[in-house]
Amino acid sequence: MFTVKAGYSDDIELKTSIDKVREFFADASNFAALMPGIASIHTDAKGVAHWKIEADIPVVGQMVQKFAVELAEKNDERIEWFPVSVETQNFLRYSADFLEKAKNVTLVHFSQMVELRRKSARDLHMFAGLAGETIISNEMTKKITEMIKIFINRAKDKLEK
Repeated sequence: MFTVKAGYSDDIELKTSIDKVREFFADASNFAALMPGIASIHTDAKGVAHWKIEADIPVVGQMVQKFAVELAEKNDERIEWFPVSVETQNFLRYSADFLEKAKNVTLVHFSQMVELRRKSARDLHMFAGLAGETIISNEMTKKITEMIKIFINRAKDKLEK
């Protein structure tokens, strides 16, 4: 089994109300609009969100992957999306935990994990075997970190107006 993993986790302080922040992170269209590399997000009639992500991974090149996720938890303190139960190859999980630090100051613990599993490296990309799991995982983590940091800066601009 050829498996690559990438992830990002950080705390973000936003100068706005917890309700506004919670609403923002619950709306998947904000990710599509503000995060580079997200080609599209479509939510079907069953509530499954289908993410199409495009990323240029050094050594490997351009990769386009699709992820199907469903809402696993949504309450006042947390929103979490998990891969659909039948998924066997493309796993995307993201969560946001909310804490009101003061009036109009909200702390968000944001986490996103991606895992790609294939029987063979070639099933992922023709050059994946040459690069190997570790290099691809490291490069994917760098790319995801870059994408999310841009998303967070754009989210701050939008939420703190």
